[in-house]
Amino acid sequence: MRRVVVTGLGVVSPLGIGRQRFFSGLHEARSGIDDIRSFDASAFPTRIAGEVKGLEVNEARLPEPFAAGLRRDRKSLFGWVAAQQALADAFGGEPAQRFYAPRRISVLMSTGLEIFHLGDIGRHVREGRIDAPALLAEVQEAPLHARLQIPSDLGIRAIARSVGARGLVSGYVSACAAGTQAIGEAWHAIRDGAADVVVTGGYDSMVNPLGLAGFCLLEALSRSNALKGAASRPFDARRDGFVLGEGSGVLVLEELQAARRRGAPVLAEVLGYGASMDAYRVTDPAPDHAASARAMAMALSRAGLSPSEVGYINAHGTGTRKNDPSETQAIRAVFGAAADKTPVSSTKSQMGHLIGAAGAVEFIAGLFALLEGVLPATVNLEEADPECDLDYVPGRPRQADVRVFLSNSFGFGGQNASVVAGRFR
Repeated sequence: MRRVVVTGLGVVSPLGIGRQRFFSGLHEARSGIDDIRSFDASAFPTRIAGEVKGLEVNEARLPEPFAAGLRRDRKSLFGWVAAQQALADAFGGEPAQRFYAPRRISVLMSTGLEIFHLGDIGRHVREGRIDAPALLAEVQEAPLHARLQIPSDLGIRAIARSVGARGLVSGYVSACAAGTQAIGEAWHAIRDGAADVVVTGGYDSMVNPLGLAGFCLLEALSRSNALKGAASRPFDARRDGFVLGEGSGVLVLEELQAARRRGAPVLAEVLGYGASMDAYRVTDPAPDHAASARAMAMALSRAGLSPSEVGYINAHGTGTRKNDPSETQAIRAVFGAAADKTPVSSTKSQMGHLIGAAGAVEFIAGLFALLEGVLPATVNLEEADPECDLDYVPGRPRQADVRVFLSNSFGFGGQNASVVAGRFR
């Protein structure tokens, strides 16, 4: 069986840009959530988010013919920047084609579905309510050129061109599970011999008028605007919804022997992947949590590991009333007696929910635990919820000897995905 290792990573996040800044943010338990500044959100019931700050891009190095699109679309630009970081990390500035035939290079990335742009959605928001019929009418009545924003796969194609990929190039748009699915499918592609190197991960931003309006309509977002960085409270009894975030996490995965031949740095090994579907409701997890438990169990089985060998779980942990107890019950169903001994945390408490990029950036938070020997905290967890009764690493990071971690992503529509990774042996 071919083994799959991580040789490079890049990250653009509300905690900072690049591995060092991101890891520092996790060490410090710092929050990247604040008032929205990228547009006027004053008329919305939710006015906070985890935004990327301080992104500087060398315009001269943006690839043609994608440069104009990357300048216009934040999420695609995030993906491009994180991918260049990951490639530099893995190949030290050398082109990937120096080591791999283009047909053996693939790009599997996740992103968001949002492709529409509305210039002044704020006028539809009055007294904490959004006039949904008027909003939909504006989308339907606007000319096509005014509605279309950017092709969802623009960033994926730009990354594929930059790395010279002539193998499988594909995008995943399975909502909050997409980033983890992209990594899992990249693992499959290398393990099964379809590729030798895959650039994978995800990028997304729904911190825009349309994205914010949609989640406000669903009443899924926290409205604790005054709390700012303390508003995202996964597993806390006072949680009132998730906070939007934005960013990108990108990994370079390689087949072990090929990576060894070229002397590549090996950061970790991807060991297993599982995916499942609730087939229940668009926004609610299935009450029996069986499908999300199956994704975790499948990932562990494919890794050949028992639950007791997992040293840390990066939870989906959105901070909604339904997700947190459902995920807790699913973990208990899979881990049994080991559940009480396994630390779990949600880094959404610091960054918000990055939607299509969440699984990728949170996988990198798992790598932080593996490489730094420190468990990321669930910040803002102060009041225990009887339905959420695991060790959630509340408040501050904790030193730990983590050899294996599991990362969960459970998305809208009942999409579930889990990936297991560990120290390279």
